Formats: sequence, C-alpha cells, structure tokens
Amino acid sequence: MKMIRCTLVAAATVLLAAPLLFAQAAETAVSKQYEKFLSLSAAQRPAAAIKLANDIRALPAGPHKVKFADDLAHLVTQGDQGAEAIQAAAEALSQALAQSPVKAKKDQPPMQYLDLARLVRYEDATVTLNDPLYAKASQILADNDADVQKADFTLRDLHNKKYTLSELRGKIVLLSFWSTTCQPCGEEMPFLDIIYTHYQSQGLVILSITSENSFKAYNYVTAMNYNPPVLIDFGGKVAKQFHIATGYHRPVQNVDGDKRGAPSESSDDSADGVPRSFVFNREGKLVAQAIDERTEQQLFSMLAAAGLHP
Repeated sequence: MKMIRCTLVAAATVLLAAPLLFAQAAETAVSKQYEKFLSLSAAQRPAAAIKLANDIRALPAGPHKVKFADDLAHLVTQGDQGAEAIQAAAEALSQALAQSPVKAKKDQPPMQYLDLARLVRYEDATVTLNDPLYAKASQILADNDADVQKADFTLRDLHNKKYTLSELRGKIVLLSFWSTTCQPCGEEMPFLDIIYTHYQSQGLVILSITSENSFKAYNYVTAMNYNPPVLIDFGGKVAKQFHIATGYHRPVQNVDGDKRGAPSESSDDSADGVPRSFVFNREGKLVAQAIDERTEQQLFSMLAAAGLHP
C-alpha cells in the first residue's frame, strides 16, 4: 500500500510539473528562433516572423510572453517584412498585453504599449486591445506627430552650409536621423544616397541629421561616399523636437528585461531610436515617416506620398 501511495504521489508530481516543463520548452524554442532571426536573409525573415508570432501566441500568459512579443515588434520593423508579418507581430503583442497588462509608469504607458501603438499608427497594423494605457500611448504618438508638424530648425552641414527646414517649402524633404553606431542606419544610407543622387534635380532634399561630432560623422560618410548633406545636431536639440532619443537603435528587451544597446539620451519615454525618417511634401506637410530601417522600395513609397514618382 505504501508503495502504491508513493507511486501515486510521484505521478501527481509529474502531472503538476508537466505544464511548467512544457512552458519552459516552448520559451526555449522561441528563444532559439530569436537567435537565428537576424542571421536570416531578407527573403526568409517574413515567414520566420510569422512563425515566431504564432509560437508566442501559444505561450502561457506572463511577463516573458510580453517581452518575447515586444522583441518581435522591434524585429519586424527592420526592412520590408510585409504586412502579414507586421500584423502577426501586432496581434501577438496585443494578446500578450491583454493577458498580462504591464503596470503604468508614473501614469505613463510602458514601452510595450507604445511599441504596439507604433505598429498600428506607422505600420498599418490593426488590433482590438481595449486598454486605457494603449489608448493613451496612441494619443501620445498623435501628439508627437503634431509636434513634428510644427517643428522648425536651422542646422549647418559638414561644410558649414546652413539649412532651415521652413525655408525648404516648395521642395520634397526627407529628414533622416542616424548615428555611426547604428548598424541599420548604415544599411539604409546607401539607398538614401542613390535616391538623392537621382532625384535631387526634381526638387528632392535629403538631410541626414546626427548628434555626433563633425569629425566622427565626416569620417563615416566619407568612407561610404555618401552625398546627401549631413547636419550636425549639437546636443540633440532637433532630435528632441522630433521625439527621437539619440545615440542608440530602437531598444530591444531580452527575456530578462535588459535592454540591448546603448542607453537612451532622452528623458522622453515616448521617444524612439534611430534610424528615424520623416517626409514633408512641397507644402511642408508631414506625409510619411518610418520608425526603423527602410529598403529602397519602401523609401520610394514614402516619397510617393509627397508627390515624387520614379
């Protein structure tokens, strides 16, 4: 009888532990997919992102699920991974937040809600999350865009030529915020260079803005033979007008909650990292923007909204 009881206890222990073991195995499988993701080709990433989103949705609710989904929200905006991948990532993050809401930070929505709102506002995803923090995040982004529309600045380029945004009315203007330490920025800049070289005669102005020192920026762009004007934003004052936290790529959190990359230089919790691009039409209206690295075709799509057609 004692042996039977021990056997039953052991069996019960295994049954109780099974869900936890399954969850750990599932999280490990998702982690391995993340490790491989950035090594995939551009053609492979969309399908991989969709699979990741589906596997994240299948995880049990909890903080790890939220962080996995938030990681994917950052990865899926790098380059052109397609509307289906963007939507899958948004649904995964929306579900994770609905199951495990993140507490407000001094009445401000945590980054995860802002990341979801960015996918919806700037990447055309749709979600049905009914959460006041998500609604507040969406409103913050709308207010930020209103600030960008009113923004003006005067900066000098590497050759001391002065540029004032409001004086460029009549031209199509693409502002690109970047840094030398941002790998996606470096991958995007050759596309900007090609577009600038071919369409400058049609009234296109591309201004690349960095808060780094002139010497460092000059060496960087000279090495890649980059032709668009490079403006130096001392102290990141213009970046702040555009709600950009300078000096780091979009923050990505791992499952332990640590941010990969350099810390933000901005006290604006809604500020985004570089690369960040804005397109203004000939009337000075903000018509398109990108929250991450864009391909050549994506940049053309943004400029088409301002009336530039190849």
